[in-house]
Amino acid sequence: MTSMSPPEARPPAVLWLWAGQAIYRGRSLRLDAHSTAVECLAVGVDAPFTLEAAGTARIVRSALIPPRRVHRVVAHGDDMMFCYLDPGSARARAGRDRMTLWDNDLGLTHQGEAALADAAGWDRPDPQALANLIGLAPRPPTDARIAEAMATLLAYPARELTADRLAAAVHLSESRFLHLFSAQAGTSFRRFRLWARMLCAGRAIAKGASLTTASADAGFASPSHFSDTFHTLFGLSATALLASGVQVVVLDEAGGTEP
Repeated sequence: MTSMSPPEARPPAVLWLWAGQAIYRGRSLRLDAHSTAVECLAVGVDAPFTLEAAGTARIVRSALIPPRRVHRVVAHGDDMMFCYLDPGSARARAGRDRMTLWDNDLGLTHQGEAALADAAGWDRPDPQALANLIGLAPRPPTDARIAEAMATLLAYPARELTADRLAAAVHLSESRFLHLFSAQAGTSFRRFRLWARMLCAGRAIAKGASLTTASADAGFASPSHFSDTFHTLFGLSATALLASGVQVVVLDEAGGTEP
């Protein structure tokens, strides 16, 4: 009688969230054609994939899809990695510079695609290492005033914290504050505040909260507002993603001074 080895355990799917970026590593999710409000770097972890866009199909191992571009990814293997980047961020600009081919507005073949696929295939990938492989971007010296404003937005995402209010608190004009904030955060004030709310919701979901509770505590106007925002950022509903068994990990820590 022959004995059979148990099937190899698959590493769990993970969604890592930061302010301004997110990385999903796991099953391909079988996404329908969609577009998002952010850039998406798609990487086939264990095999190439077909990228369908504008009536053309391309077989690639990595592709950078711009915001609002309707596309469909058909995986040829079991696992995919989707890296969602705020298009105005320094990380997104660095990632665009690492694409070796361009087909209109679609970036094809990331310079580090082999390293990205290899690192994403580990049982316990290092999300920061993955982010650095996408593209390292120089950052200006930290301005303590902007760092405090960013920490405050992360700590109190449900508050209606406006740019003029936070600018006044650190004795800056609103225009100067917004300029410095964009340089420090890698994205606009409004986008950072949106990501801060998404991170808060993700942190609550990771602790077992329902989508309704998580969205309300994060400052979204309603569960449908949260659902629409999530779908716009990632191309599928939060309900569908959670049903896949994904593990949600928030990497930004909440801190800051209460306004």
